[in-house]
Amino acid sequence: MLQPIGVGHKSLSDYTHLVGRPLVEEIRTLAEGLQGLKVLHLSATAFGGGVSELLYSVVPLMRDVGIEAEWQVIIGREEFFNATKLMHNALQGNPLDLSPHDWRVWEEYNEMNAGFLSEGWDVIIVHDPQPAAMRQHFPDKARNWVWRCHIDLSTPHPPTVDRLVPYVVDYDASVFHLQDYVPAGLDGHAERVNIVPPAIDPLSPKNMALSAEDAAFVCDQFGIDVDRPLMCQVSRFDPWKDPIGVIDAYRLVSAEMPEVQLALVGSMATDDPEGWQFFNSTMEHAQGDVDIKILNNLNNVGAIEVNAFQSQADVLIQKSTREGFGLTVSEALWKARPFIGGDVGGIPLQIQDGTSGYLVSSPEQCAERTLQVLRDPGLGKWLGRAGKEYVRTHFLTPRLLRDWLGIFRDLG
Repeated sequence: MLQPIGVGHKSLSDYTHLVGRPLVEEIRTLAEGLQGLKVLHLSATAFGGGVSELLYSVVPLMRDVGIEAEWQVIIGREEFFNATKLMHNALQGNPLDLSPHDWRVWEEYNEMNAGFLSEGWDVIIVHDPQPAAMRQHFPDKARNWVWRCHIDLSTPHPPTVDRLVPYVVDYDASVFHLQDYVPAGLDGHAERVNIVPPAIDPLSPKNMALSAEDAAFVCDQFGIDVDRPLMCQVSRFDPWKDPIGVIDAYRLVSAEMPEVQLALVGSMATDDPEGWQFFNSTMEHAQGDVDIKILNNLNNVGAIEVNAFQSQADVLIQKSTREGFGLTVSEALWKARPFIGGDVGGIPLQIQDGTSGYLVSSPEQCAERTLQVLRDPGLGKWLGRAGKEYVRTHFLTPRLLRDWLGIFRDLG
């Protein structure tokens, strides 16, 4: 069988003070007719990205309201993840399709993993393109199949998306962050397409309340001078996240404000073979600047440390050039810190430009907005408060749970 992932326990009641009693009661009403529903989530990795963070929160909450939810991770080796990284990049716009060999590897691993699936599920939710072909091989292992896409499909490389769509068109439902991400090949199946943004867990170690003293103590352990201004980006080391562009913006800021520091904090995912290569490129671009800290999960940077960096930073950044949604945006806003993000993908969905943060399209714009915030602490506090309230009402896990329960009811 495939690898099961343990997720611990969560209680919906614990979120009532954050999201309000009406939403909690709506969720419990939706769940009444779904007791005992057997739901399986399938993904490519158990850590290192937004998908896994979502599942560690939503799976135990599904269980808490009576869904028999499980999470399993598919089996893959380097050749498979090399192929799926090419696919991921092409679907986000890189004009390079998989080779015939790469497509064959992807299909073979999907067939093998489908063979390992147990039977008797009411719903199998397949997350992202890596396992998307599994349904084709053993569709009878679930009464309903749902494909959940977490990436930006607004401008995909046509040969790649055209090859992928036939594998997902027969799913009983599909779920995307934005309408703009729905590929043309699914246009005739609008009744099966659901638009559901993801959400963050406000009670997870990464997002729970952390005192200013604790945040400063943690950052100090990593060489941050907590008495000087700090810019910070939290994301995977990936070209689409543009950490090199963040370094360029930092250099423009430091030319006018030499005391500024930069922290690039990320994690290395098992399904991203390019991660180390780009991590090293980012290190090279930093050119040994002692005020640039480049850290990852192998430097003992875990959820609490990420929380501390986000809570301590004077400006939080996510200068992506492609972005499916960007959970780090809502995470940053939840810390009530001023935020600057790339004007792409799901980031504008979370940011009201000029009200709860700023949207930018270049290192120069990023630097200009950073200097504006650093020179006006009152502006930063105003942006931070507005951003946190917007996340509270739109992007917390109970809302995502409600949306999933609605999809399950519609499947019948």
